[in-house]
Amino acid sequence: MNAYGRQFFTALRFLLCATLLLGLAYPVLVFGLGQVVAPAQANGSIISNGGKAVGSSLLAQPVTGTAYFYPRPSAVGWDPATSSATNLGPNQAALVEAIAKNRAEVAAREKVAPDAVPIDAVTASGSGLDPDISSAYAALQLPRVASANGLSEAAVKDLVEQNTSTGVNAFLGQPSVNTTTLNAALKAVQKTPTGLRE
Repeated sequence: MNAYGRQFFTALRFLLCATLLLGLAYPVLVFGLGQVVAPAQANGSIISNGGKAVGSSLLAQPVTGTAYFYPRPSAVGWDPATSSATNLGPNQAALVEAIAKNRAEVAAREKVAPDAVPIDAVTASGSGLDPDISSAYAALQLPRVASANGLSEAAVKDLVEQNTSTGVNAFLGQPSVNTTTLNAALKAVQKTPTGLRE
């Protein structure tokens, strides 16, 4: 076999090995890791109720009334088509005023002192669509939600814990509570659901 033939078969063997490794083994490995590490992102995030899509576990939904857990404020009105932050700096008067206004509203709704309101209850996330709140904000809302739904605080606390990130999902930050999945779970057990957009 001449030099040209040897080079051809060497290149062909490399092509076959690269195809098997990069075209088959690597995608299967990444897909498998996705199933373990982030199943919601790997398999979709749509939440269904009675066969009807009612939301996404990756997007916050606006809430009214007293029967549900409120997400963080949103600079875009929770509209996924216009995801954005407020773009206000910490020294801007508009941000200081917005925080003060939000703090007063949350304190009045939860019947607590303004200094008991967690910071994530009064500031928007970078996307304006983050469904996650701190465990402290969820705990602040728990008595109101339990009372409004005629449920025990222990039962609502169980729902909160079931929708709190743990393990790998909480590794890079603190545990957080997904208000969208929590409100969907709450809706499934309550008798007179009101105030949650579908």
